[in-house]
Amino acid sequence: MKALQFNVNVPKFAAAKTLRTVFGKKVFYKGPVKTVSLADVPEPELFTSAWVKIKTLMCGFCGSDLNLIMLHDSPSASPFTSFPCIIGHEMVGEIIETGTGVTGFQKGDRVAVNPGLTCAARNIDPVCTPCAAGRSGNCENFAEGSLPPGMFLGINSGAGGGFAPFLSAHRSQLYKIPENLSLESAVMTEPLAVALQTVFDNMPEPVEKVLVIGGGVIGNLVIRSIRVLSPKCGISVIEPSAFAADLAMQAGAEAVISIKNVFAETARITGAKIYKPMIGAEIPMGGFHRVYDTVGISTTLNMGMRLMKAMGTLSVVGIGGDVKLDLTPLWLKLQTIKGVYAYGDADFNGKRQHVFEIAMDLMKNGKIRTDDLVTHQFGIEDYEQMIEVNLEKQKHGAMKTVIKF
Repeated sequence: MKALQFNVNVPKFAAAKTLRTVFGKKVFYKGPVKTVSLADVPEPELFTSAWVKIKTLMCGFCGSDLNLIMLHDSPSASPFTSFPCIIGHEMVGEIIETGTGVTGFQKGDRVAVNPGLTCAARNIDPVCTPCAAGRSGNCENFAEGSLPPGMFLGINSGAGGGFAPFLSAHRSQLYKIPENLSLESAVMTEPLAVALQTVFDNMPEPVEKVLVIGGGVIGNLVIRSIRVLSPKCGISVIEPSAFAADLAMQAGAEAVISIKNVFAETARITGAKIYKPMIGAEIPMGGFHRVYDTVGISTTLNMGMRLMKAMGTLSVVGIGGDVKLDLTPLWLKLQTIKGVYAYGDADFNGKRQHVFEIAMDLMKNGKIRTDDLVTHQFGIEDYEQMIEVNLEKQKHGAMKTVIKF
């Protein structure tokens, strides 16, 4: 079968980074040192009787996929990846084969796949502390057990991701798609789960004012999630793209803050008082109760900490590399910085359930709409065009792009 495969080694890494300065970003997906290509690979098999084989119907292209292709990821995560790998972790499909140990699912079921390769998928018993606590997305055994290293389907050399006509998944990774839910909505289950978990872990109170940095797919979904989970709080967003900013307002944001006027706008919205140091950027006393940074680079993290009030919590949603921080706001305002990655169980409507289930329930009942964010669909042979669209989203009016099989 034809699959979109990522592969890199040290010489290719060095060559691509060098050539990028001359030829631009296209060296990462075109030419002799490209990191991703359409490859002929065998169809996947069932690893154990607890696995199923899935015919892929649709798979979303994530910002983290783009970062992987462009070699932006931190080397610190390299022990928890293995190459070559079939990328893509936002997938939905139809079960075409089940192992003898699989219960609750059968051939013909449409499913959304939680990509995490956790203790259960790796046949590890007893499970690690995060898995036992219902936060298996933060499993401690991503490089252990019966599978090669890799945190999730899409960065694992043994278990391929969704940019292929077929994939295999463990029983624990499967969630049935409601009959009335479109594929365009169902394929957004994984990114919506990220956004929901972000908000569950840093829940605003009704009277609070919050700031979302970045109005891309995850930022937009964070806004939509807040509007459902804490509808009365005030939401502002920092997003330079007019296209994305307009969608953020439609999603429920009340104000778009210009990057050139962040301090004055923060003072106007929150009542903060702005102080000017001898040198450097202003620092407000007061500010936003909570900040959700979906970009996660030095500039946005430092800005978010300065704009947040005393005893506030900043969620680092965006996955960047090394950052340099001025920690003055952290100790001056007794702030909390909270890491965000993946998803797990959460309390919702009086019961404990996985965030994938919550996401599909909210979409099924019309509480959160997501299909409108799927702006572009491609065939797998058009992956280069998909990458180019994602490199210039505003130009193409793009939010979530997907490959459809």
